[in-house]
Amino acid sequence: MRVSIKKNLFLDILGKIQGITGRRSNLAITTNVILTAENDGLNLAATDLETGFSGVYPATVVQEGKIALNSRKLFEIVRDFPSDEIDFNQIENNWIEIRDEKVEFHLVGMNPDDFPEIPRFDDVVFFEVDAKALGRMIERMVMITASDDKRAHILGVWVEKQINDQGKQLLRMVTTDGSRLSKVDYAGEGNLDIGLEEGVLVPKKGLAEAGKFLDTVGTVSVGFKNNHFILKRDSETIVIRLLEGDFPKYGDILDSIVGVPIVLDRQAFLMMLKRMSILATETYRAVVFHFTEDHLMIRSTNPDLGEAKEDMEIVYAGDPIEVAFNPRFFIEALNAINEENIVMTMVDHEKPCLINGENDQSFLSVIMPMRI
Repeated sequence: MRVSIKKNLFLDILGKIQGITGRRSNLAITTNVILTAENDGLNLAATDLETGFSGVYPATVVQEGKIALNSRKLFEIVRDFPSDEIDFNQIENNWIEIRDEKVEFHLVGMNPDDFPEIPRFDDVVFFEVDAKALGRMIERMVMITASDDKRAHILGVWVEKQINDQGKQLLRMVTTDGSRLSKVDYAGEGNLDIGLEEGVLVPKKGLAEAGKFLDTVGTVSVGFKNNHFILKRDSETIVIRLLEGDFPKYGDILDSIVGVPIVLDRQAFLMMLKRMSILATETYRAVVFHFTEDHLMIRSTNPDLGEAKEDMEIVYAGDPIEVAFNPRFFIEALNAINEENIVMTMVDHEKPCLINGENDQSFLSVIMPMRI
């Protein structure tokens, strides 16, 4: 193999796949990236056995060939390489030469035939989604993680098709960690034809990696085939193996939250929560919310550090409620809402709280209370 490619292009792609090749798996070769030079392009492929990526990029191919190289070391070499063009020259025994007039690297590779095959699907029925909107959906979903919980519905994002009141198809994502739940819908500009009869569980880690390849403009093709979630954009394809398992009946949770809605200034409420969470630790995570008529007081107490409280005037005409929450959950939910005002629906000290934007209700978050 002898090929030349633009440094900035190659560096950008190598940087985005580090999350895939950096994950541990049962095969050492998955820490490698496969480079295949053919025709007038360089094909790059990576997998961690759950998420597979492949892309073809313009390059000057002098001699075709294929090699597996350590992804991290290749990234570091390209990142600090002094030239704007990177030349690769494959020599015997799976070694590769990377050089210019002053710098020379000889990097040992692995046999590319030992690399696991990334699934390919030719007859996928795709539907188009705005790339920026899908990226925002994924960002909101993968922020909720529970690293020590191995249950499928905690590790995955529930993806399903919904029909709104106008008969239009919606793409919906739902995620939970057992203490909170978030839901986001996407309707798009035109008529979606999602082609997903039943909901599926897509791994959060795989979705997070896919989100790195989404631009802020244009569209991306999404499809489901043979227990895989497939994302395609131009010459790049990401394939994620689905999880097996059931997702909680979240509709029952949402229907149970019927209480007094409270409209709050999002930024003022966010800063209030940040200040009250300063004293929070893993042992003392809860802050106490005290609702009375047109008034909210939040109190934080930590025997090891001290205490704090803050008041806010609100519009509230319900019964007094004293309830404890993890402030981090509220902060993350508020960061996922782009509106000036948010609506917080409270029932009592035992029921979950619901948060959504005042006007745009495509995203909502449900947070369970903590024991005082």
